[in-house]
Amino acid sequence: MYSQAIVAGPQIFVSGQIPADNKGELISGSIADKTTQCCENIKGILTEAGVGMDRVVKVNVFLDDMAHFAEMNGVFEKYFSHKPARSCVAVKQLPKGVPVEIECIAFSGTSSKL
Repeated sequence: MYSQAIVAGPQIFVSGQIPADNKGELISGSIADKTTQCCENIKGILTEAGVGMDRVVKVNVFLDDMAHFAEMNGVFEKYFSHKPARSCVAVKQLPKGVPVEIECIAFSGTSSKL
């Protein structure tokens, strides 16, 4: 077992979320469905920490194939409409063979864009 998130001062570091439900079962469906589940997991963790998705300042997205980028990005934009800093990389393999994993850093204080 690992920590879902760590609070360090005004920052909340959310561990990589894979497309698994609250029972830990992997969901089936499209990349859009799986990205939605990752984002819902992040949303739940941040809600528990007392902040909203609009407090996310940095996101790292890991895909098993960049061919999934457009579909993932369509969902991503709905959850992160405030456009936090983001990296998206293709990796050889992700835990449990999933095609997408998302981690982020949120800020519980005030922030601004450059």
